[in-house]
Amino acid sequence: MLKGIPPILSPDLLKVLAEMGHGDEITIADAHYPLSGAGGQIIRADGHRICDLLEAVMKYFPLDRYHEWQYALMEPVAGDTAPDIWQAYGEIIGRHEPAEATLLERFEFYGRASHSHTTIMTSETAQYANIILKKGVIVNSSEVGGN
Repeated sequence: MLKGIPPILSPDLLKVLAEMGHGDEITIADAHYPLSGAGGQIIRADGHRICDLLEAVMKYFPLDRYHEWQYALMEPVAGDTAPDIWQAYGEIIGRHEPAEATLLERFEFYGRASHSHTTIMTSETAQYANIILKKGVIVNSSEVGGN
């Protein structure tokens, strides 16, 4: 156990977040997500919802402000509607830093996610709840180590 680290962030996940470099991507996947779309290593976060995990991750994870988008969502198939959870994602991410989202067609999303550094498999049941985060750099040195 470490002080100030939420227990939802497992040791394996903390290690991954620290190892990732600028431009690396991490996919946080819902309970419906196919393993064929998973990239890199897989971390199980069974019993956890994406919003809770995203809130914990964003406290420590800088987003790539040099890229045209900082996170990607899976575009709903024709006839399906965008999930309400996307608004929550925008609010959570926005509390930590400004960010732009992009929508990727379903199979384009799977293709991109298959190249992610890591895929976190959650128990999220909202449809189209998958999200890809693109890691950036820490610009303000006071953010490093909390000093």
